[in-house]
Amino acid sequence: MSSKEVVKFGTDGWRGVIADTYTFHNVRRVALATARVFKSHPKAGRGFVIGYDTRFQSRQFAEAVACVIAGEGIKVLLTDSYVTTPTVSLLSRDLGCALGVMITASHNPYIYNGYKLKDEFGGSMSPEEIAKIEKELESIEEAPAVKTLEELLKTGAVEYFDGRGYYLKYIGERIDIAKIRSSGLKVIYDAMYGAGQDLISNFIEVKQLHGEVNPSFGGGAPEPVRKNLDEICGEMKEGGYDIGIVTDGDADRIAIIDEKGEFLDAQKTFALLLKYLFEKKKLAGKVVRGFSTSELIQRFCDKYGIKLVTVPIGFKHISKIMITDDVLIGAEESGGIGIKGHLPERDGIYNGLLYLEMLAEYGKSISEIKSDLAKEFGEFYYQRNDVHTTEEKKIAALEKCRNLKAGDVIAGKKITDIDPLDGYKLKFENGWVIIRASGTEPLLRIYCETLEKDETGDVLSNTIKYLGL
Repeated sequence: MSSKEVVKFGTDGWRGVIADTYTFHNVRRVALATARVFKSHPKAGRGFVIGYDTRFQSRQFAEAVACVIAGEGIKVLLTDSYVTTPTVSLLSRDLGCALGVMITASHNPYIYNGYKLKDEFGGSMSPEEIAKIEKELESIEEAPAVKTLEELLKTGAVEYFDGRGYYLKYIGERIDIAKIRSSGLKVIYDAMYGAGQDLISNFIEVKQLHGEVNPSFGGGAPEPVRKNLDEICGEMKEGGYDIGIVTDGDADRIAIIDEKGEFLDAQKTFALLLKYLFEKKKLAGKVVRGFSTSELIQRFCDKYGIKLVTVPIGFKHISKIMITDDVLIGAEESGGIGIKGHLPERDGIYNGLLYLEMLAEYGKSISEIKSDLAKEFGEFYYQRNDVHTTEEKKIAALEKCRNLKAGDVIAGKKITDIDPLDGYKLKFENGWVIIRASGTEPLLRIYCETLEKDETGDVLSNTIKYLGL
């Protein structure tokens, strides 16, 4: 049976339900398409890096990919244990490889797995390159492995690499660990059963939650959003911790819990790091933000004369600019942040340690730094609602948005402007709401920000009603 139609790359790689569309058959097909497209890459002689996370059978899927790619005469460096996605990005860049393959479905529910591609610069593969792989896939029905992994290891066509060790050494040389240790900060970290477990504890004393391999992720999704973080928020309040750090399944995204046990939304997480990099580390460069990020970033950049670039949702758009331009920080709404001097890529562990460095440098709590920001720029409130719905209702809702215009009223708010860069951003006097279809899951994402007065909950619920969802 042909499987040509079921493999489609979304916002960040290809993801599918294990044993449904995500099968060894399809994974091998994608691996073969990747090998064929990049066989003539100038760095193909240096090989491809392949890594994997803690999901169900991720190691076996990675081995299957290694066998197919090595069978095409391309050298494969396969990590000898599970690693974070940023580790694969780092190895791809630092080892001079043509690309990196990461077997992960990131923050998706446990029934999913996926296939991410990282380019030679350590960033997300461009949509143009992904399109070439999708095109190549059209002619591939089968992709059997010619040799076993054992045979390929013996000949050196596949070689194991200590990706975790390399990553730890790299990070230790770029974060002021001594300053963090001397600060006496009390830290708790939730690994969400993901690939980030036991990394922060390599540098400092930390209480770790969910630091074991559990492919069912406790029955949920390893996504660092507030609804999934009751345990760490409770621990923060009871244990007197200064900060809680959370990373997603492949540890490229981050969430921060403040010393009061309150979730710091991704918008503030972004803004506080921007403040630290600009104010204390004296770094310069453009700021690149995803379409759904806070207007607080706009105000900060306007005040300090920093050029701000807004791109569609998906870190690949940010990564592309970070590779070619001088970028101070690039960030998206979902907790993915790339920092100058590190990678053109998200890295939850690096950013978590950078947060600890920031607290040590300021000598203030997260709440105090956040308060300083609010005094300077005003209060911003943000919330996102993911609405699972039918394909019919989703199409109808998007059609309704397409017909809206300035002057119309939605959720009790008069629309002043509409930006269709990615979905529909409906602006009103004290905020905005965005409606867009997810690129990785069957749902509509609805984002809202309001200024000075927290109306996000009301605007979201009334928008959902208006759209008939």
